[in-house]
Amino acid sequence: MLLLATFVLYAALASPLIDVVNASPSPTSHIKYSTVTGYFLQSETSTNASTFSFTDYNFGLINRTYTTDPTYDPNGIKTQWQRFANQVFMLNKHSGHRVQYKLLFLGRHGEGYHNAAESYYGTPAWNCYYSLLDGNDTVTWADAQVTPKGIAQALAVNAFWASEIKNQKVPTPQSYYTSPLSRCLATANLTFTGLQLPRRHPFVPTVKEFFREGISGHTCDRRGSKSYIQDAYPKYRIEPGFAEDDQLWQAYYAEPPVDQDIRTKLALDDVFASDSETYVSITSHSGEIASLLRVLGHRVFRVSTGAIIPVFVRAEAVKGPAPTTAIQPYDAICTCTSPPAVGATTSVCSYATAVPKTGTAA
Repeated sequence: MLLLATFVLYAALASPLIDVVNASPSPTSHIKYSTVTGYFLQSETSTNASTFSFTDYNFGLINRTYTTDPTYDPNGIKTQWQRFANQVFMLNKHSGHRVQYKLLFLGRHGEGYHNAAESYYGTPAWNCYYSLLDGNDTVTWADAQVTPKGIAQALAVNAFWASEIKNQKVPTPQSYYTSPLSRCLATANLTFTGLQLPRRHPFVPTVKEFFREGISGHTCDRRGSKSYIQDAYPKYRIEPGFAEDDQLWQAYYAEPPVDQDIRTKLALDDVFASDSETYVSITSHSGEIASLLRVLGHRVFRVSTGAIIPVFVRAEAVKGPAPTTAIQPYDAICTCTSPPAVGATTSVCSYATAVPKTGTAA
């Protein structure tokens, strides 16, 4: 019932907000998202995601001309990012009140102790046994913190941002959002603290429940309490309706991808409807970024720990009810009663028989 109440709260918040962005009194409107291609290498099918490094290619911004260049930069002295920002400004200026463009910087957290543990034990053993534990004799991976390597990854991205701000005049995020899981809270802080940011757009992220990782029976996906987050990051904002304790995680069960995409869309609808800023940072996870890309109509593009993928988004307020997708119950995950050998390539597991919760979005 608490899970149902969580979704009902988000649904109740989203509907009137969508009407605001639509500038329409109709309650039967929805936001349709699409990725605008031709601007970033990551959205192009010719780019190999497995070898691509955003730090080698100016965040992935394609070196090209824009229709707005002749009037904005007749002497060709502006950077690619300055010309892109002008292009975005003009698109928003002339798009009409039912369409808006945003650039989302989707950042994955730096390596967490759960990532290191999976690498050590091997994926089969991790998935069926070790991921269900809070940790081992050496480390804790429940609501995993970032490892020293993860800290270094985030600091490297911080240095890259500093270089891009100075040399390329990249537009910095005007709004910041983060998953409530510890590895993202820390990564966001390490990534953006100390940068030369505009005074009117400081780094003060909003913690959003539905930008969390795909919810599984793995303890690394069980978030800490609201009080813990407030104490650890007192400058962070926590969205209204955020429960004190995790109402969504359940041992031995996982939300199906369809449910994850539904709550991802709810979170995006809230951002697009209530936040008028153009440049938005979201610090999240590999699975949740994959869900964001699906909802935004972007091609599949796996993001490594600590990496960022910019997504240029067109959002249109469309009259009529949104397409409906049936909510699914949580799926049982396959677990082992004893630990497989470290590095095992297979495992023998069984499924839980307890009654699962209904999906995160119902």
